[in-house]
Amino acid sequence: MERWKGRVALVTGASVGIGAAVARALVQQGMKVVGCARNVDKIEKLSAECQSAGYSGTLIPYKCDLSNEEEILSMFSAIKTLHKGVDVCINNAGLAHNEPLLSGKTEGWRNMIDVNVLALCICTREAYKSMKERNVDDGHIINVNSMGGHRVVPSADEHFYCATKYAVTALTEGIRQELREANTHVRATCISPGVVETEFAFRHHNSDPEKAAGVYESMKCLKAEDIASAVIFVLSAPSHVQIGDVQMRPVEQVS
Repeated sequence: MERWKGRVALVTGASVGIGAAVARALVQQGMKVVGCARNVDKIEKLSAECQSAGYSGTLIPYKCDLSNEEEILSMFSAIKTLHKGVDVCINNAGLAHNEPLLSGKTEGWRNMIDVNVLALCICTREAYKSMKERNVDDGHIINVNSMGGHRVVPSADEHFYCATKYAVTALTEGIRQELREANTHVRATCISPGVVETEFAFRHHNSDPEKAAGVYESMKCLKAEDIASAVIFVLSAPSHVQIGDVQMRPVEQVS
C-alpha cells in the first residue's frame, strides 16, 4: 500500500457500513479519502475519530446525492479544485427496495437503477477522465458488487436488486475491456460479498425490522471490515496483477 500514501480516493456511500469501514481503512493506510453521502454527519464523526487515532491519512466529508448527476459532477469539480483529482474510485453506494417484479413500484426500481447502476457509471467515467487529464496510469476503479450479481436469490423482494448487481458484474468487465483498449494500466475490480452485517437489511426491510434482524441472526455474517480488508488486498496487488472479482460469503451462508 506504500504507493498509495498521499493519493486521493473517492468512497461513495461512506457514512455507514461497508463504505465507512473502507474509508477508515484507506485513511489508516495514509490516503486522502473523500467520503460522500447524502448525510455527512457520520462521516464528519468518523473523520474526527481517524484524526484522534493518529492515522496518517485524512477523511474529507462531501455531501452528495448520487441519484442526481449534477451533484456528482459538482463533487468531481470540487475534488479537482481542492485535491487535483481522483486516483482510486470506490463505487460502494447501493440500495435495495422491496419492490417485486410483478407488483413493485416503478419509483423504487428507478431509484435502484439511479444509485446502483447509473451513479457507478458516472463516477467511473469522471474518475477515469480525472486520471487521464493528469496522466495517472496506475489508478483503480473498485465496484462493491454483491453475490446477488452472480445468482438470483429466490426471494421476490430481491429480484430487481439482483438485476442491478448483475449489471455491475457486466459493467466491471466492460470497464476492464475499455481500459485495455485505451492502453492504460488503470485496473477495474469488483468485490462481491454475501451477507454482511450492516444497516443494509434494516433499510431494505424497513417495514419489518424483525425480518431484518433475522437475516443477521441466522448465521455468523461477514463484517464491514472484512470487505475493507478485501479492498486493501486488491489495491495492494502488484501493478501487473488485475483482480477481476472477489466473491466472499459467510462460511455458513447457503446460497
